[in-house]
Amino acid sequence: MRYFFYGEECPHCHVMMPIVDKLIGEGIEITKLETWHNPENASLFEAKDKGVCGGVPLCIDDVTGKSICGEASEEEVRKWALE
Repeated sequence: MRYFFYGEECPHCHVMMPIVDKLIGEGIEITKLETWHNPENASLFEAKDKGVCGGVPLCIDDVTGKSICGEASEEEVRKWALE
């Protein structure tokens, strides 16, 4: 499963959101989870992150183990999502 962890007020997350939404619109499965106001999502973030990123935005893929920490270009996010 692919996850996009974000914070509602995070400016970096707002840069990433349209990219993630575009990929979802193209049929790529990505689960978006807000972590700053949702304790359950925050716990899942901590379990998945394991100190690798330490913050949001974080894209992580359970299958490949690949992740993106912080802002990234559409090309980088697309490559992460399609590997």
